[in-house]
Amino acid sequence: MEYSHLVVGGGMFGCYVALRLAERHKDARIAIVEREPDLLCRASYNNQARVHNGYHYPRSILTGLRSRVNAPRFVSEFRDAIFTDFTQYYAVARRLSHVTPGQFEEFCRRIGAELRPAPDHVRRLFDEDLIESVYGVSEHVFDAVKLREMLWQRLRKAGVQVMLGTEATRITLGEGTPNPELTVALADQKAGERWSVRCDELFNCTYSRLNHLLSRSGLRTIGLRHEATELALIKPPPALRALSVTVMCGPFFSLMPFPARGLATLSHVSYTPHYSWTDDPATGAGAPHEPALPLVSRFDRMWRDAMRYLPALKDAEYVDSLWEVKSILPQSDANDSRPILYKHDPRAPNIVSLLGGKIDNVYDLDELFAASPQLQPQPSPA
Repeated sequence: MEYSHLVVGGGMFGCYVALRLAERHKDARIAIVEREPDLLCRASYNNQARVHNGYHYPRSILTGLRSRVNAPRFVSEFRDAIFTDFTQYYAVARRLSHVTPGQFEEFCRRIGAELRPAPDHVRRLFDEDLIESVYGVSEHVFDAVKLREMLWQRLRKAGVQVMLGTEATRITLGEGTPNPELTVALADQKAGERWSVRCDELFNCTYSRLNHLLSRSGLRTIGLRHEATELALIKPPPALRALSVTVMCGPFFSLMPFPARGLATLSHVSYTPHYSWTDDPATGAGAPHEPALPLVSRFDRMWRDAMRYLPALKDAEYVDSLWEVKSILPQSDANDSRPILYKHDPRAPNIVSLLGGKIDNVYDLDELFAASPQLQPQPSPA
């Protein structure tokens, strides 16, 4: 089988890439290869479901501005998957915070983000000895199940083939300069069957597994830092069910609705990451991490610390945890920025590795697509 474009990874970024390619290249053969049994099963599902509107990144003005551009577009394009039945509040801690209330207010002013003082009944939910200021903001979350349904509809309409339960295990470079012919080895995850397909261009959108495919193909890997993370799924107490809370900016927590399960996620900067490791290109990174997920839950630590700031959490009920590997570009550690990675392989420019830090910054791809000659729309046949 031959394809013009093969997208490895069926998360939000892989689906978006396939749809944009279908728009730009009429009558092209495009396929998505996804190792899970459905689309959006991994990092696109196992996250806070926050559609970032800039507030979360006061130490990165560029990330905040990009979020302000991308969030309204995401909400508009995927409106049927957007959940709005809650009010979002950001709180600034008196101690250990990397920003003061004044700095946070100035940051929001600079990026044009709406900010208003929280009403008294909300302010009283917080411990005033630990929380200095509380603000109401405009921010939403998405329902990953509804988002998946919307993407399936669009992919079918666009004629994109989707191979589920299938892993791309190796890329072999053939003849051709500068873009060699690509042969991709595939394996059925259940039946164990193996076969190969050819493609003109491949997009590696496998998030935390970017280097797995590159390393096994003898290609240059990418410097990445990974974290084994846990988001606790809880039933919030009645006083908090219509609220979403983020305490910032430091070793604090977030309480966010998780509409795909009708619950809420509790995450904590100190306890959500269980351990971390780094992929070093010099060593041919890409080995599986150990120990494997899931681990012993740290909900109790998250909950006890969060209760100090938001005492009403004492009546929260733990249900389950979402486990996932979170991947971060090393430069993000300095200022909490979330740039998008869009990297052509030096030996084969028609192999592109792509990594996004937030689900709504898929729109940053449009600028990258516009700047890439390989991705320009093809002229119609005469």
